[in-house]
Amino acid sequence: MEVLSTLGIALAVLLGWVFLTYNGFISGKNRVEEAWADIDVQLKRRYDLIPNLVETVKGYAAHEKETLEAVIKARSAATAINIDAGNVTAETMKMFQGAQAGLGGALSKLMAVAERYPELKANENFLELQRELTDTEDKIQASRRFYNGTVRDFNTKVESVPSNIIANVFGFSMREFFEIAKDSPARENVKVEF
Repeated sequence: MEVLSTLGIALAVLLGWVFLTYNGFISGKNRVEEAWADIDVQLKRRYDLIPNLVETVKGYAAHEKETLEAVIKARSAATAINIDAGNVTAETMKMFQGAQAGLGGALSKLMAVAERYPELKANENFLELQRELTDTEDKIQASRRFYNGTVRDFNTKVESVPSNIIANVFGFSMREFFEIAKDSPARENVKVEF
């Protein structure tokens, strides 16, 4: 009788641990997806600002056609890649990161072009768009840090003993970080030429 009671208690503790660990994974998965949604919102805001910024610059710097076209092309490439936060692979994240880095580099060059035109730098529309874009870039950076933090916590739980047993049984797998590649153009300094 005492052995059955002890086994019953041990089984109840084990089942309780399984349920708590599983629910922790569900909570972590939802936090990762929520964090990705925050990035998505800020990227959408960035994508919406870019055409207005390009149009404003175009009025002052029409002969900077190559730079303007590069920004438009980079925006198109970045918006063409959609990421499902619940099913991110290393390959899709790498493509996404590359497109975002390309867009960031093109925007940096556009801002450098703006430095050549004092009238443009004094234009209220341009200044407001520049402020909004800077604010959005800051929010993207903060969202990315939050996302990477939740991914780190989730991945740690997936790899840690004994929760890795539950992860393997129920198919929870590591998530990809949103990082800038070491060879990305976004890491290069912008060259301003006068």
